[in-house]
Formats: sequence, structure tokens, C-alpha cells
Amino acid sequence: MVLEQIARPRDGRTAVHDARVLDAMRAVPRHLFVPEEARNEAYDDHPIPIGHGQTISQPYIVAVMTEQLALPPRARTLEIGTGSGYQTAVLARLAAEVFSIERVPRLAEEADRRLGEQGFRNVRIRVGDGFEGWSEHAPYDGILLTAAPPEIPPRLVDQLRPGGRLVAPVGADHGVQPITLVTKRADGAVEETRVMGARFVPMVPGVDREG
Repeated sequence: MVLEQIARPRDGRTAVHDARVLDAMRAVPRHLFVPEEARNEAYDDHPIPIGHGQTISQPYIVAVMTEQLALPPRARTLEIGTGSGYQTAVLARLAAEVFSIERVPRLAEEADRRLGEQGFRNVRIRVGDGFEGWSEHAPYDGILLTAAPPEIPPRLVDQLRPGGRLVAPVGADHGVQPITLVTKRADGAVEETRVMGARFVPMVPGVDREG
């Protein structure tokens, strides 16, 4: 998966070169983060439904977004949208601390169990509204969104450390959304760069009380 889909893609996509990201992708057993009935597809290059209208992103997109974060050593990272916990696990192999917010309680519970079973001790998950972030542990060196808001949530930018990076798909529709890199300058101003297009589920405010 890592060699053919990420490090040396054959379809003209830009390769991921960051050795730390590639090592993290190799180390995390993706099949443990997908539903049992889909485990034969776990290492294929496409997203997989995980229930509650959510998906686990395709491996290439996970690697690209993680590389764009450019996490420094001992980074503190915020993830919006825990989902199955796969992206969380990749981040946890690169960062000192990962704080992850999930709006669906059952997904949060299942991801927390999976990550605990695999020995991750630097991850904290809570059920909450991703648009609000997790201000108690701010500022963050990196913030990654795994669902697409209509625009970059300002409260998340507020929680980003000067010099930090935020990576998110942005767009209100269900078409191709631009994965956007937001860099916060020392003076608090932000710069936005489009990385590539992708398809993500929409980011929804609030908590799913039925999940």
C-alpha cells in the first residue's frame, strides 16, 4: 500500500516523500480500523464506510494531509473527526500529544477502545462539536480536519499556534472540495494554499445525540 499508492503512485499523483509519514503509514494496521466485513478492502486505495454516514479516508489522502501538517518534534495536535481512529493513530506516531474530537458518541467509544488496545497512550478523545475545537489544550502545532466545513472555522484558527498549520477539506457541497493548508504567521495573520481536490463527508456542527 505505502509503496504503490503513496510513495510511488503510478497514476500521476504527487508522491509523499516525508519518511516519518511513510513510516507511520507502514506501522499502523489499517485493517483493524475498518468494519470486519470490509477488512479484505482495508489496504485498497479508496475510502470505506464505517457507519453513521462516515468513512475512513483512502490511504493516499491520509498520507498527503499528514505530510502537509509538517509536525515538529514533540508536537501537540488537534484532530477534528476521530471516525474509526485510523488517522488518529497515524498522527499519534508523529506527535507527542493528539487531542481528537468526534461528534458521534459510538464512533468515539469504538476508536478509543481500538487505540487503547494497540497501546496508544498519547491520545485523548472526547465527544463534542468540532467547530468549537478543544481550547483547554490550545495552542496546537497542527490541526487536521477529516470532514469538510463550508469554510475554515475561525475558532480553530484561534487555537493554532503561531507558525502552526491547519489542513482541511473545504466546501459545502458533496463534490470535489479543495484540501486547504492554512499557515498562521507570527503576527496572527493566516495564509491559505490549495493542495489538491478530494471528496469528504460534510462537517456537521453539534453532537449526534442518536449516535
